Amino acid sequence: MSEQRERINGLGDQEWELVGAPNARDLGGLIGVAGRRVRPGRLIRTPALGRLTDEDLPVLAKLEPACVVDLRAHSEVSVAPPDRLTGEPTVVHLPVHDPAHPVFTYVSAVLLGHDLSGYAELARQGTPAAMAAIYRWFVTGASAREGFAAAVRLAADGRNLPLVYHCSAGKDRTGWLTVVLLHALGVDEAAIRADYLANNPLTASLREVLIEAMRRRHPGLDEAAVRPVLEVRPEYLDAGYEQVRRMHGSFGGYLRDGLGITAETVAALRANLLE
Repeated sequence: MSEQRERINGLGDQEWELVGAPNARDLGGLIGVAGRRVRPGRLIRTPALGRLTDEDLPVLAKLEPACVVDLRAHSEVSVAPPDRLTGEPTVVHLPVHDPAHPVFTYVSAVLLGHDLSGYAELARQGTPAAMAAIYRWFVTGASAREGFAAAVRLAADGRNLPLVYHCSAGKDRTGWLTVVLLHALGVDEAAIRADYLANNPLTASLREVLIEAMRRRHPGLDEAAVRPVLEVRPEYLDAGYEQVRRMHGSFGGYLRDGLGITAETVAALRANLLE
């Protein structure tokens, strides 16, 4: 796994992995503004930490997180294993979710094997279209803007570093927050995209285990509908970027006007997170 991680990320200085969180990774080493690299061990993206193994805990302890940001809705937290944490990090819940939004309820119904008769139009468009709609919502939704903005401000405060942040699977909400943070740090868009897409190879084995478990529970499982929800895809990220351009003209405009991130906050982020 460690050799695969090195090939995927191009970050050979990550010498750790979490068995119970296979797509966890340090953003250190990516090149930001003026050629300055992101400091290793400062920003760590993960899935939910409730499935960490006993062997993972000493690894997490060495990372010494000062703050853990949880982007899950309270309804998600209540049915999941509690995060396994070490030390006494500050835990901040910033729910990025809209339970009334039809794409969220549709995607949940697909994953749970529920009746989709009430989602005829969404089912016709398919789950890839629903996932793209969620990424557009990341840019427009009230709780998304509030949650991502608050997370950026936490990352800009050196007292919260190292910062670990996660949602459930660590790929969509966590992925978009990573996009936001790396753009603010001046990382090249191609490198940001590569980090985003690294989720799929890192979770390939886990994805097959999940699909097999879902198939056992629901023998009529529509695997073609489920797989797009368990993956990240370039078109999802592109949908978010397109929404940013449509509403704000540029990513800088989105940071400033959509999220309310000030120049002072960007400067603090760069001072604390770039070498």
